[in-house]
Amino acid sequence: MVFSSNMAISPRKLRYDVYSYSYQQDSETPLVISVLASLIERTLARNERIGRKCESSLKHNSSKTSGRVFDCNETPDMTIQSYLERIFKYTRAGPSVYVIAYVYIDRFCSALPEFRITGRNVHRLLITTIMVASKYVEDMNYRNSYFARVGGITTEEMNTLELEFLFLMNFRMHVNVSVFESYCCHLEREVSIGGGYHIEKTLRCAEEIKSRQKEYNQMSRVTL
Repeated sequence: MVFSSNMAISPRKLRYDVYSYSYQQDSETPLVISVLASLIERTLARNERIGRKCESSLKHNSSKTSGRVFDCNETPDMTIQSYLERIFKYTRAGPSVYVIAYVYIDRFCSALPEFRITGRNVHRLLITTIMVASKYVEDMNYRNSYFARVGGITTEEMNTLELEFLFLMNFRMHVNVSVFESYCCHLEREVSIGGGYHIEKTLRCAEEIKSRQKEYNQMSRVTL
């Protein structure tokens, strides 16, 4: 998605996307993806500050922390915005799937107080929650192996992450209408109460990184 300064970042736009988005009529990435990316980016920044203060105690208890299966060896070199856009582009999961995924992430963090979203686990957590949410919402879905390729992991890892997530959640996957609506309202407030700036900042950062990557690829081709 190409960032535009006159892009409609509003609660009305978000609600339209969630309830009325059409792949045929709408060419832009749904706003809910940018709002979710902004929320998670800020959560990561907050957790990094907390992590630096509690680094010694975290190392001492790291082996006992649930959810370690989501950790990868190195922090992926892709922004949350770009990663969510990639998932949307190749899975075509509807905007409501991302709201459900947000519900699952919130439940997961509430069920595991010792779990903290970091740069090492956020990408795997996102692809897992979005895949599970897609299975809950959509009538037709891709296989786990396809989600794994989109997410940049192996099929075996994808299967393991899904099972681990389901058991840690005690299979609490149902989201009723009132819960869904409350999370939509929360996302709308994120847009209306000063959140628009953070969302625009997230979009600009993602576009700047994409631009640098394109320049690097062009230079690499010329050098080779």
